[in-house]
Amino acid sequence: MSIKGDIQEAFFIKRLNRFVAKILVNNKIEFAHVPNTGRMKELLIKDRKVLVRKVEDKNRKTKYDLLMVFYKDTLVAIDSRLPNKILYKAFYNKQLPYFKDYVEVKKEINFGKSRFDIGLVNRKNIVLIEAKCVTLVENNIAKFPDAPTERGTKHIKEIIKASSEGFGTGIFFIIQRNDAKFFSPNWELDSKFSEALKEANDRGVLIKAITCNINKEKMSLNEEIPIILEQ
Repeated sequence: MSIKGDIQEAFFIKRLNRFVAKILVNNKIEFAHVPNTGRMKELLIKDRKVLVRKVEDKNRKTKYDLLMVFYKDTLVAIDSRLPNKILYKAFYNKQLPYFKDYVEVKKEINFGKSRFDIGLVNRKNIVLIEAKCVTLVENNIAKFPDAPTERGTKHIKEIIKASSEGFGTGIFFIIQRNDAKFFSPNWELDSKFSEALKEANDRGVLIKAITCNINKEKMSLNEEIPIILEQ
């Protein structure tokens, strides 16, 4: 998937709130939209080099989007909107070996009180897919979430319910970096989410974790990695 727009190098200064960061770009202090509500404390550190996209929109308060962070030798994409897009495209182009009998791919499917990112429609049923953005890697283990998420736990419980009612279901953790060897729910940070994910697996929900290859011009799915669900 192409990363379009005027991409520039900058330096991170400070996160002002969940959505706005102060940056130094072209030797000038500017403000950037942060398209991810996660904490990302290990990534967003003062003076760290980042990639931003300049946005020409007079109605916006920020002139840039903060897209990627250089972490040691790894480029990390932080935009939490990307997993939906890259997963939708992969299913649309029949590039993934899961749920092969679908005939249509839809965006944003409602079920119960939740909205799921992707729906795969076949002749008999519909498969509900939830995509999660993962940026945290510790000791080669990708972890989600990096902040407690009641909404994420709610979505998992809804997808368990959908599975029990006969829907196909899947949760895909898209790891927006290429240095992870395993994936695990973040038990220390959010035990409720982790328990719910383990239950989903036990109840037959397909759970996958896939790393990505990233450069300043594009992001692509790389490889599926093993999942460790036990605490």
